[in-house]
Amino acid sequence: MALVNLFTAAGKAIAEWHRQQRAYAELMALDDRSLADIGIRRSEIRAVLAADRKAAKVAAPTASPQPHRLGRHQAA
Repeated sequence: MALVNLFTAAGKAIAEWHRQQRAYAELMALDDRSLADIGIRRSEIRAVLAADRKAAKVAAPTASPQPHRLGRHQAA
């Protein structure tokens, strides 16, 4: 199962890298006035994308905990 998880993680990492590259290219294609309209300067594009990547990691859903299983004595 660990090998499957490795390939899954690698696939997700490659997809994220492609998404970041596409976002970078799209932002770089905008003129300075359009960038100013959305509140960033050309020199800030990499930092904005890095912050987005960090926020995505923080907001990523984690595995849900297993439900608590009660033993013989269940709460009423």
